[in-house]
Amino acid sequence: MLRTPMRAILFSSTILAFAASASAQERQAYFGETHVHTGWSFDAYIFGNTKTTPADAYRYAKGEPIKHPLGYDIKIDTPLDWMGVTDHSEYVGTVALANTPGSTISKLPIAQKLIVRDPADITRIYLWLGGTIVDKKPIEELISPQVAGSVWKQNNDMANQANEPGKFTAFCSYEWTSTPDNRNMHRNVFFRDCAKVPEMPYSSIDSSDPSDLWSWMDGQRKAGNDLLAISHNANLSDGHMFPTDVDEKGRPIDAAWAASRDRNERLSEIKQIKGASETHPTLSPNDEFANFEILTYLLGDPAGRFPTVSGSYIRQALKDGLAMVEAKGFNPYKTGFVGGSDSHNTGVPYRQDNFFGGHARNDGDIKQRMSGYVFAGLDVRLENPAGLTGVWAEENTRASLFDAMQRKETFATSGPHIKVRFFASPAAQDMAKADWIKTAYASGVPMGGDLPPLGEAKAPSFAVWAVKDPTSGNLDRIQIVKGWSKHGQSFEKVYDVAWAGNRTPDEFTGIVPPIGSTVNISDASYTNSIGAVELKGSWTDPEFDPSLDAFYYLRTLEIPTPRWTTIQAKELGIAPPDNVAATVQERAWSSPIWYTPTQQLRAAADKGTTVADLKQQGATALDSKALTDLVVGKSSWVRNNVTGEVFNIAWTTSGQRLVNNVNGAIPKPSEIGDVLHGGLTGQGTAYAIKDGAIVTTLNNAPYEATVYKLGDKYYAARSNEFGFANYEVVPTPQMLDPVTQQKAPF
Repeated sequence: MLRTPMRAILFSSTILAFAASASAQERQAYFGETHVHTGWSFDAYIFGNTKTTPADAYRYAKGEPIKHPLGYDIKIDTPLDWMGVTDHSEYVGTVALANTPGSTISKLPIAQKLIVRDPADITRIYLWLGGTIVDKKPIEELISPQVAGSVWKQNNDMANQANEPGKFTAFCSYEWTSTPDNRNMHRNVFFRDCAKVPEMPYSSIDSSDPSDLWSWMDGQRKAGNDLLAISHNANLSDGHMFPTDVDEKGRPIDAAWAASRDRNERLSEIKQIKGASETHPTLSPNDEFANFEILTYLLGDPAGRFPTVSGSYIRQALKDGLAMVEAKGFNPYKTGFVGGSDSHNTGVPYRQDNFFGGHARNDGDIKQRMSGYVFAGLDVRLENPAGLTGVWAEENTRASLFDAMQRKETFATSGPHIKVRFFASPAAQDMAKADWIKTAYASGVPMGGDLPPLGEAKAPSFAVWAVKDPTSGNLDRIQIVKGWSKHGQSFEKVYDVAWAGNRTPDEFTGIVPPIGSTVNISDASYTNSIGAVELKGSWTDPEFDPSLDAFYYLRTLEIPTPRWTTIQAKELGIAPPDNVAATVQERAWSSPIWYTPTQQLRAAADKGTTVADLKQQGATALDSKALTDLVVGKSSWVRNNVTGEVFNIAWTTSGQRLVNNVNGAIPKPSEIGDVLHGGLTGQGTAYAIKDGAIVTTLNNAPYEATVYKLGDKYYAARSNEFGFANYEVVPTPQMLDPVTQQKAPF
């Protein structure tokens, strides 16, 4: 990871060292759950969670023990401040209530088809209900206002009963569960005021398209009912959570679509039981901490398919949004961060030392769980404890918490109660002062916000702060992740801002060495003899270009601690499994802060070359024959005119391409995937020439390169660079100078 050394301030004595400034805080951190299922979700019931209701979820969140679906007691480690139960709106409560004597649904004739007498009934009901959703042929008796509306009312009554303003907040919420072609497109919907909720929630039975959900939400808002949506498990979306070309209806993404998404979908879930959605090692190859709880999986494990990485991770979406605003004038991906669980147990495991699975009988038994049991194609050892959401709000009430979520002043953790603050602020250099937080709010921008216009000579400064969970590991470091875009290409860099101990960044790379590890794997233990209780720092962007769109967010990491699989292997007296890491570095992420150049700065900056520019100058696109003559069986030297790097591509007659030289160095993966495709071992990637374009893939995502001839020069435009023609065929170079940034060639 290439970094620049920067000023860091470290405070690691005790949490009490910060107490003097506590009174100056204008907002407090409240931790809560955005995503949990009870026995009222029909899949949870089928999994074996047959006895719990939303009321039990609130009891668990407040610290009361409840029963796991397998019968043993489960209890939260640290009670929560708030929760939104998000049972699936599709047939919500119908299976559970049909099997509850005396309920309204149990008295309907159709209830007999929902009675569970043996395991065969479970399978039959699951396939029946699920099939009606997929086939868009809903069971009318179960989606009527008399049934679905009645269950929804009971759900909201339980939220109202659990709600204790100032002490514990219970939201009215639900999950819209669209899963077209096994792609996770789910959203959790939160209402600001339970007194104004609709008669029934909008479900994927109504429509499986997110844009239709947003239109319904717009209608609710016009009726005075404020609400927001949270996307979840983007990592399982097969590239569809963050599209850049067309929406789910095949329509070009435009400014109206972007505005609708931004208006309604304010937050994205960055971590939950089924993996992290921050980034992927092939998207962020220079981020040494990118390989965190990566789950390569599609819901139901459909045969013959594997997930598309591009379009499935939040950091790349943030970067794509910057490229889109430069090229098209709109950004659909200004999203804040939350964490969640997606537990179907009603109770949620947030800690490595208290992990009991999330899918009832499918992962609730330790011996079955650790045996490598496969549930719907997923080895349950790949699951991980739930994420959490932190909200900076004035008070613990529905209105205050919702408003904080709406303005994206939220942060996510991988489970522990780590607190983080992140400001773009002129007061960043004054963090030693007791009232720095008050000053930061008064003169700066908190997480989730937008920087005001900056002058050409003015680089933004940031204040970062993190304090550990008293019951978890000490802190290793605080980082700032920066992303920016230029001419359809997007880039990222990770900076260490504050770190524990007396480590010194490398003189040339700026890399802060690993903190080390106190983990005893065989004993599944660790000590907090390294790391810091509190970290605090200020940083000014050393490479700021005021003409380029950018975003920044904070990420803080704990010291290594044992993963749950290591802990439970010790309990069973077996070796830790080798398909997952033995240790984990828990972490927290702030929502981003965005920078947008003024129109004057944009106008004065280099515009780059677009396909439209080339055509206006008389360039013509090569047809398939001319393209074949140019590349097949040859090697091309190409320059990326955005970064200046020069590389060589060998094009074989058998339809393989290989990038084997980038500025004289072995090529590295780019932000959109591995340009080598095994290139270190000489393995190429397939390509074809079709309809006047070079057709190939990166990370299971197809893209094309079209080549244009202008005079005696050749230019290429990639289909994923928003109309820019950034590549030029050049003569064989006599000298190559390495550069620090790497960009995938066409």
